[in-house]
Amino acid sequence: MRGKRLALLWLLAVGLLLGHNAWLWLGQRITPDTDILALLPVQERDPVLQQSFAHMVDSAQQRLVVLVGAEEWGDARRAADAYRGVLASRPGMFAATAVNDKTQDDWLALFQRHRLALLTAEQERQLRSEPTAFWEQAALGRMYNAFGGPKLGSWQDDPFGLFAGWVQERAQETPVRPRDGYLFVADRDGRNPRQYVLLPMTLTVPAFSITAQDTVLPLLEQAAAAARQAAPGVDLIPAGVILHAAAASGQAHGEMSTIGLGSLAGIVLLTWLTFHSLRPIVLILLSIAVGCLGAFSVCWLLFGRVHLLTLVFGASLIGVAQDYGIYFLFNRMAADPALSSRALLKRLMPGLILTLLAAVIGYMGLGFTPFPGLRAMAVFSALGLVFAWLTVVCWFPLLLAGGALKPGALARGYGALLQRWPVLRPGWSTAALAALFAAVALPGVLRLHPNDDIRLLQNSPKQLVADQLRLGKLLDAPTPVQYYLVRGVSEEEVLQREEALKQRLAPLAAQGVIGGWQAVSNWVPSLRTQDSRRALLQQKLLAADGPLRGVAAQVDEDADWVSATVALQQAAAQPLTLPAFLAAPSSEPWRHLWLGSTEGVVASIVALRGMDYAGLPALRRAADGLPGVQWVDKVGEISSVLGRYRVYMGWVVLAAYAVVFALLLPRYRGRAWRVLAPTALASLATLAAVGYLGHSLQLFHVLALMLLLGVGVDYGIFMQEQPDRRDATPWLAVGLSAANTILSFGLLGLSKTPALQAFGLTMLIGTALVWLLVPCFATKKEEPDAAAV
Repeated sequence: MRGKRLALLWLLAVGLLLGHNAWLWLGQRITPDTDILALLPVQERDPVLQQSFAHMVDSAQQRLVVLVGAEEWGDARRAADAYRGVLASRPGMFAATAVNDKTQDDWLALFQRHRLALLTAEQERQLRSEPTAFWEQAALGRMYNAFGGPKLGSWQDDPFGLFAGWVQERAQETPVRPRDGYLFVADRDGRNPRQYVLLPMTLTVPAFSITAQDTVLPLLEQAAAAARQAAPGVDLIPAGVILHAAAASGQAHGEMSTIGLGSLAGIVLLTWLTFHSLRPIVLILLSIAVGCLGAFSVCWLLFGRVHLLTLVFGASLIGVAQDYGIYFLFNRMAADPALSSRALLKRLMPGLILTLLAAVIGYMGLGFTPFPGLRAMAVFSALGLVFAWLTVVCWFPLLLAGGALKPGALARGYGALLQRWPVLRPGWSTAALAALFAAVALPGVLRLHPNDDIRLLQNSPKQLVADQLRLGKLLDAPTPVQYYLVRGVSEEEVLQREEALKQRLAPLAAQGVIGGWQAVSNWVPSLRTQDSRRALLQQKLLAADGPLRGVAAQVDEDADWVSATVALQQAAAQPLTLPAFLAAPSSEPWRHLWLGSTEGVVASIVALRGMDYAGLPALRRAADGLPGVQWVDKVGEISSVLGRYRVYMGWVVLAAYAVVFALLLPRYRGRAWRVLAPTALASLATLAAVGYLGHSLQLFHVLALMLLLGVGVDYGIFMQEQPDRRDATPWLAVGLSAANTILSFGLLGLSKTPALQAFGLTMLIGTALVWLLVPCFATKKEEPDAAAV
């Protein structure tokens, strides 16, 4: 009666979980997260630093840039028009940047009103060092020479060309130029120089939305086809986060199907060959289905979203969640038919509880990492095991109340192998095997070298990566993962600290370590700098005895002409403020560099162009001793976190062995070590195999060893619960469970996601070795503990 009540309660709980899943999936309220950054650690100790990185990434993730190039400018324009024409058919998807003469006028208007304080560093140096005659000749040259440099407005607006020089230097921050109503960039490298039209767009839909990806990518393919039809041979270079997100999403969907369906097919086939009955297959699939659906539902309630890679990893849960059902089914098959299933469950319950605890400890080891994605995987997997276990405990005794299970030919043949399987006993042969194991395993382990570079985990398609690199080179775009974070108590202090940093970066730019930098202070100098420059201009160029008087004498103008020219300059002497710049259209490409007030401080970003990665140490040193300036290398930071947690998780694995041993000791006493020994030896052998394969040791190998502990201990418990080798029941359970686990994680090892591949390969080798080793440590209960080595 108690069993039926428990089964009904579990039926109610499962009904709620199924209802929640139906509400999520059928109502299309769920879109698995594809943002790979959601898997990375959060910098909790420095919220300003974390916000700066998120700010840089957010500013880039909604952008989509396409370069349309051809040898002839007319072909490039025609192809770009065809490309834009297709995108215009879906006006709600993209916000494009308009380019025309008014755009350039709007861009210059703000700076023309404040031009007196806008100087380049070279101009300031010349003002301090060059004599009056130099500036007289400069002004005359601009007046009479048609090639005396760019002219913005009349000669009297900018007689010495200082504002034009400043604008020209700002324009050098990007190779993009306006041309015939288009944005133009030239590729003059290589044998086939091309002229490109730049099409910058901003997505109005989330880049990581699978629905948006399914809409945007076909549209881009149509646009590319239209461009190629308009100008055969056109070169298209697309780049954007949505392209990488869509590739990762498609890959994850494919792998989830391969791993999930492959695991299910393997389980169904092996279970059929073992029992020659549909009922065990249905029961195993029932426990797996409840485990997976329940885990998904609870994870969604806990986290508000589920990452697609969590589902891919969760697909491998199929190979582990079936262990409890298989163990119960084999014991039901071998038990006396007169023994009720409820009584059998009571007898098996201590072992089932220990196997669940060991497996959950293994999965929850993933939860000790700083990676949100891994924590979600840990919770998903642990919950899936608990739900599958509860399904076996609550329902299997009732569903197997009548009818006997009979072993198939596969089970009979495999079960007979146990009698011929070797057992390790004290003696020279065992000592020789131990020495041989050490001689083979130790060199492999010593060949392991850690490599925690996060870039090793990159798995974007090669073509996308190549396009991204080409576009970055053509546009001289800065990287969003290495930059300087500048902080201060006020806007003025931040701008002054940016200027101090730029003085240190100038020699590095001259040496070719960087191509240049992007900073708000390039456009809005600090008020201190503006005041200093205005005073310098007044003293050197606008004074009564300045170079304008000499120019007037040579062009036959009077003092009124000089006064009018000086008045025009002084009319543009008002300081340029940061709020005015940020509100102007010209600030749009640079607004992401200003973080504003956050966490009680004002912060900004100085981004680097054309960075030589060999110069990273010099760039790091450039920030030394500058108050409020911090070098941020997100790649290095995450790689360092991976390394620290690889070491940390190594100690966690050792601690987990101690915890599991403590759990086993009260039940198995002197035989507790026999449960752990196969998994420990298999772990060492797996590390040796990884070393011999030439793979570098990563955090994900260590995490897999944590999970291997949970899986391997299950097999050790199965064998120690019934150590009599005349009873093949536990051996059959271990064999079918291990085969299914190997199938699941073997398929995971085929993943193109490097982290999952390393995880799957480690589990594949480790599980196979535990399977082979575990019967060697199983002996009869009455044998003394000294009987095995």
